[in-house]
Amino acid sequence: MVLGTASQVPTRHRNHNGYLLRWDGEGLLFDPGEGTQRQMLRAGVAAHDLNRVCVTHFHGDHSLGLAGVVQRINLDRVPHEITAHYPRSGQHFFDRLRYATAYRETVALTETPVDADGILAVTGSYTLEARRLSHPVESYGYRLIEPDGRRMLPERLAAHGIKGPDVGRLQREGSFDGVSLADVSEVRRGQRFAFVMDTRLCDGVHALAEGCDMLVIESTFLDEDTALATEHGHLTAGQAAAVAREAGVRHLVLTHFSQRYPEPDEFERQARAAGFEGELTVAHDLLRVPVPKRR
Repeated sequence: MVLGTASQVPTRHRNHNGYLLRWDGEGLLFDPGEGTQRQMLRAGVAAHDLNRVCVTHFHGDHSLGLAGVVQRINLDRVPHEITAHYPRSGQHFFDRLRYATAYRETVALTETPVDADGILAVTGSYTLEARRLSHPVESYGYRLIEPDGRRMLPERLAAHGIKGPDVGRLQREGSFDGVSLADVSEVRRGQRFAFVMDTRLCDGVHALAEGCDMLVIESTFLDEDTALATEHGHLTAGQAAAVAREAGVRHLVLTHFSQRYPEPDEFERQARAAGFEGELTVAHDLLRVPVPKRR
């Protein structure tokens, strides 16, 4: 769910950043900019839907909404633990936003700051990783990787005479009546999602995007403003699309647009001109974008 798509300056049609990823019953909120709490209401997203909040960096368009979101989590007495990830160098900003005004704390908010590339969390549904990006302030991108599974092959099951409850037993135990799971199945690659915000081109961008089923990535500028993008630590539409093409991304979502560009059509045109042939979405506020189905 796209809650906002503006860069530094919101517009009449674009709220500051905010993105909710629903993943196997969990909700991960990325970069809650100013107005995120209201955008959640408009999108039908409740505080109870959140399990993690991931902040890439502490520029206002990516974090000013954190104060309201944290207070709403407490006001609604969310019954489960919520974990917050953010650059450790911005701890003083996080503290100020968490305690921006007086309110009653009722929820366990676990702070897990990021200070290096690597794994942040491992759950039954995903591994969450972070990679350093290149921006005037410390910034990290995030990546979720679903564990690989196995796809049962009906023709091989039939050839070995395995059917009914015995299929489930084979899946649970790894073998049955001399037949191994590998004999009757194949690897089903886990899905991958990456979230890349304010950055110029760097190794972290490519590492996060590699092999992703969905890449949500900033494209603040159009290609004619490449020099400006590099100076301010941002990407252009063509650069973002080239990253996605080289990484084998299946669905590219462009977002975080400068207010200097009132029409989004040119972002799509430049992304296609850069050779990206997969599914492409130029995001707008309150858009729902499904993660591609497994191959």
